[in-house]
Amino acid sequence: MPNTRSANAVRLEFTADCLVKSNLSGAAFTGDWLWVAGDEACGVDRLRRLDAVGRETLRFGEPRDFPLADLLDLPGAPDEEADLEGMAVVDGYLWVVGSHGLKRKNAKPERSHADNAKRLAKLSLDGNRRLLACLPIEPDADGEPCLVRLAADGRRALRLKGDAQSNLLTRALANDPHFGPYLAIPGKDNGFDIEGLAVCGRRLLLGLRGPVLRGWSALLEIEVEARGDELRLLPLDASGTLLRKHFLQLDGLGVRDLHFYGEDLYLLAGPTMVLNGEIRVFKWPGAKAVLAANQEPVRFESALSESVALPHGQGSNRAEAICDLPPALAGRKPSWLVLYDAPGADRREGEYTVFGDLLRHD
Repeated sequence: MPNTRSANAVRLEFTADCLVKSNLSGAAFTGDWLWVAGDEACGVDRLRRLDAVGRETLRFGEPRDFPLADLLDLPGAPDEEADLEGMAVVDGYLWVVGSHGLKRKNAKPERSHADNAKRLAKLSLDGNRRLLACLPIEPDADGEPCLVRLAADGRRALRLKGDAQSNLLTRALANDPHFGPYLAIPGKDNGFDIEGLAVCGRRLLLGLRGPVLRGWSALLEIEVEARGDELRLLPLDASGTLLRKHFLQLDGLGVRDLHFYGEDLYLLAGPTMVLNGEIRVFKWPGAKAVLAANQEPVRFESALSESVALPHGQGSNRAEAICDLPPALAGRKPSWLVLYDAPGADRREGEYTVFGDLLRHD
């Protein structure tokens, strides 16, 4: 398990036009290059590794934005936020997933009680939130990894079939006894909210921040394949099962991010609702073997190993992304990069620089 945290060990330098610097929610590496996403943007930023300028271990900067509208025919408007929450780099693709959840307007201190009551009653869905996609990574003329709509080798950007209201995943869940009722509840109200993504071949694991049901958090397992310009769900077995549900005992916390390391699955977990609460990392030992052997449509897993707590603030410093450092960056000991939403003053330098942590693990 993770055993040593190096605080503010990773320096991320953004620019004024970057929307993700204060709402980081996903991260993945391609060699020395770091991909990051935020939950208030509709694109992915790529950062280059730079020489350190202070006490940090790693420094990344010179961001370049890759708008999703340049890569995909989006279900919503090009400038409508996608609420990207999970990322993974596998076999030359960057996979991304949106929260898929509804949102509720918040009360504002300058509004009247009556106005705030109306705001709290208003629900909406940004169509781009219901996005699950794979984006080809291809080097440009300078050898820098870029996201492209169509790669020279024929790989193309694909998204799960759907529109601004639903996609194949939400349709498969519509009548599900555990999650169907929660599709109509905003994510921050313990409603349906995807925040983690892990990829193993054509199998995808989607980690749910919510709902948490009687203390059990959940992963959804699906399989996808390309058909034309779209991704389609494949049956997981001969009986036509389109998704499997894995309920995990994470002490009442919801999943904030997922990452495979070897045969094990690591889970970043935190409060499912808008709370200032403990954020922890859990390890599911041998998860890949368990998932490969499992034929049950629903299973429960409580044999997760001891966890480590991460710091959090009051309305700030919420750990939202965890990803493994490439060996060339990690050195002798494997390490996770942990990035934080709403970075506090202790994680900021100036207006456009924020800091993440390194978390050593066995």
